[in-house]
Amino acid sequence: MEFLSSLIDVFLQLIDIALHLDKHLAELLAQYGTWVYLILFVIIFCETGLVVTPFLPGDSLLFVTGALAATGGLDIRIVVPLLMAAALTGDNVNYFIGRAIGPKVFSWEQSRFFNKRAFDKTHAFYEHHGGKTIIIARFLPLVRTFAPFVAGIARMTYVRYLMFCVLGATLWVGSLGLVGYWFGNLPFIKNNLTVVILTIIAISLAPVVIGYWRHRVAERA
Repeated sequence: MEFLSSLIDVFLQLIDIALHLDKHLAELLAQYGTWVYLILFVIIFCETGLVVTPFLPGDSLLFVTGALAATGGLDIRIVVPLLMAAALTGDNVNYFIGRAIGPKVFSWEQSRFFNKRAFDKTHAFYEHHGGKTIIIARFLPLVRTFAPFVAGIARMTYVRYLMFCVLGATLWVGSLGLVGYWFGNLPFIKNNLTVVILTIIAISLAPVVIGYWRHRVAERA
């Protein structure tokens, strides 16, 4: 029971951080100064590069970071390229972890734990549609954490993967960071930031929910 209670406390703290990033980020900036750049880099790196940390805030963090940069607390000319680099580094680490683990986990040609034909189909899918998948996944929480890992396991051609990875990271960080920079401090948005962050999360998750619903409908049909 004590472990469960601690787990619930951690979960509630994560929700609080995600919904009140403006306050937490401002507090971190006041406490650590320029070290906040490193903290932001590490958060985005972990969210994209480690399959065990998909719960970290990504979209909302970029938006709030852009809004904070507009007030002069951070330099937008530094923070956007820095977080693009964090996203790219995380994605590539994730890809190579998947590529390294894949052959070891799937060492059997055919077994109860591994379907060789399914693996070949996955590889073919990433070769034909991997670029689109990498870019779209970048805007989907949870999915963006696993997409590079699966691309590595499926052994998607690295040059092709890297090209779409750079494009996806540029669009993701650039769009959300600049939207926060331009609009994050408007009175209406600033006074309703929790609602705005929830809306960003809802919009980001909508394609996942719709895709799951369509899949369930198709299964029943």
